[in-house]
Amino acid sequence: MTAAEEFAPAKINLTLHVTGQRADGYHLLDSLVVFADIGDRLWLTPAAQMALDVGGRFADGVPRDNRNLVWRAAELSGQRLRIRLEKNLPHGAGIGGGSSDAAAVLRFCGAPEHAPSLGADVPVCLSPLPQRMQGIGEELAPVSVPPCHLLLVNPGVDLPTPEVFKALEQREHAGMGPLPRWPSAAEFTAWLAAQRNDLEPAACRLAPVIGAVLAQLGDAPVARMSGSGATCFGLYENADLARAAARRIAAANPGWWVQPAAMLSGALPAAG
Repeated sequence: MTAAEEFAPAKINLTLHVTGQRADGYHLLDSLVVFADIGDRLWLTPAAQMALDVGGRFADGVPRDNRNLVWRAAELSGQRLRIRLEKNLPHGAGIGGGSSDAAAVLRFCGAPEHAPSLGADVPVCLSPLPQRMQGIGEELAPVSVPPCHLLLVNPGVDLPTPEVFKALEQREHAGMGPLPRWPSAAEFTAWLAAQRNDLEPAACRLAPVIGAVLAQLGDAPVARMSGSGATCFGLYENADLARAAARRIAAANPGWWVQPAAMLSGALPAAG
């Protein structure tokens, strides 16, 4: 095994329907997941003992020991690695940063079978392709989705996932049903606009600023929270519109993380 650089893309829940709750407490979901061309980066080198260094804009507060999912992913894979992690994505943000990081380590180690034991979002993060995620995250199916231009906005709020699920008032909603074919981006956008993120109302009660983010994204044909928040996305017709919205929102809200992105529809971007 030789050293390598891995990309850990942001995970976006374009939909997130909560369809029930199991007796063990795990919630059942029906979600359309895509990945963006922005994310964290990892440099992985076989070593005599485990070591983790964290840098990047969002390095503060990230564990540098076996509390970190990347460390646990390496240990489960039976590997000792020196890991340099560049945190470009906000944590506790509903875009799968930690899960995607762990999945990148599992890809490097050739050990995808350990993904479910690391968290419900880790299996879906093993592949950058659009997927339908059901059950508690273990039921995955590839989906053909027209290319999307996204704008991701996070107001700087760390919103723990368990708190959002605890705040749910209703835990049984309809799923997405059979997914149609979308011959055009316009048809996909119209379908997507009729879907939901069932965690959004609970998250907005816990962090009302999420409502302000969604209002700022009001010019997008679809604006919704991703995952358990607090990151929200706007879906735009083209990259120019997404970038223009990014400039407007960033200028009005200098403390927010505002990032235009394209949807990945194939292999992960080359390292570098």
